[in-house]
Amino acid sequence: MNNKVMILAGEASGDLHGAGLVKAMKAKRPELSFLGMGHKNLIAAGVNVLFDAKKIAVVGLAEVISHLPDILSARKILRKALEEERPQLLIVIDFPDFNLMIAGYAKKLGIPVFFYIAPQVWAWRSGRVKTIGKRVDRIGVILPFEEEFFHNRGFRADYVGHPLLDSVKSTCTRSEYCRNHGIDPESLCIGLLPGSRKKEIASLLPILLQSAQRLAKKQHKKIVFLLPLAATVSEEDLYENGLGEFATGLDFRIIKESHHSMMAACDAAVVVSGTVTLELALLDTPMVVIYKVSPATYRIGKILVNKDLQYFSLVNLIGGEAIVPELLQDDVNSVKIESELSSILFDQKTRERILYGLENVRLKMGRAGASEKAAELALGLLP
Repeated sequence: MNNKVMILAGEASGDLHGAGLVKAMKAKRPELSFLGMGHKNLIAAGVNVLFDAKKIAVVGLAEVISHLPDILSARKILRKALEEERPQLLIVIDFPDFNLMIAGYAKKLGIPVFFYIAPQVWAWRSGRVKTIGKRVDRIGVILPFEEEFFHNRGFRADYVGHPLLDSVKSTCTRSEYCRNHGIDPESLCIGLLPGSRKKEIASLLPILLQSAQRLAKKQHKKIVFLLPLAATVSEEDLYENGLGEFATGLDFRIIKESHHSMMAACDAAVVVSGTVTLELALLDTPMVVIYKVSPATYRIGKILVNKDLQYFSLVNLIGGEAIVPELLQDDVNSVKIESELSSILFDQKTRERILYGLENVRLKMGRAGASEKAAELALGLLP
């Protein structure tokens, strides 16, 4: 009997979460063999990777055009594998434009499709919902409100929990973290998280450093500013974008490891919108969420974004209310960031309200075990 499953992941997070899914499926059905597209994590999980996803994991129109030969090559290889290997199931993880194209071909061959970590159609380009409905048999979503979103549009989707619930945890107490890093435990610890892409660093780090300077000048309490160093960013990138200019008189620490312990030790953080906001919420750290892009990108985004969307941070979207302050586009400036930070740090009512809201978000996200729950859904589509 054919026990083959094809799995497609296009980005680093999909490769990581896909590996967890493969391991969970193999634990329940050891006879299964996997092939597809991914990177190092899927390879380590035993998947026969036919195409390295790193070659096509790009964002932006210009990058897509420059990588078009690789994209066409990946499509050709995977379509051929579907025809010749005839897997019993196709699993696609996020990376919607490419994955939905391959899913359409699988459906023509009569191969069932499971979409794990659905695209954020509730936020923008919501017309893709119809395409998903035609090409996907079952959807495993990782944000609690997504289940209802798809159900309201006539499609079956199951909330499996967020993979972060399995991995986000601090390995030490705040006092231990401070002691290990030579920080006075009586100090305030502020996390500055401008993102993991060099463009984000260039755009946002100078503003965060100015905000730190304003906060330090207004407060007599000792403040330590913690900057986690993403794998895609170097220390030189930080210094080239203003860290050297602002380091005088301020206590900045570049953190290269144990980022979750660092986040948990922070009294507050300023963070670019994205999955990291959920990491901070799971670690009970109040935050100011920022989002700023080029004026041209912002104008295009206003056309594509769902007009009913009230919030842009995942924390507020899951909570269903304005739990943490959000600053968008022109509001991302040092004056407003410092003001919001000060409220979180020194206004007890504001701080308690945010901490209560973060607790509510954690309750809505449920328990760990996303990979196991997703595996059950996927296996349910197999003969």
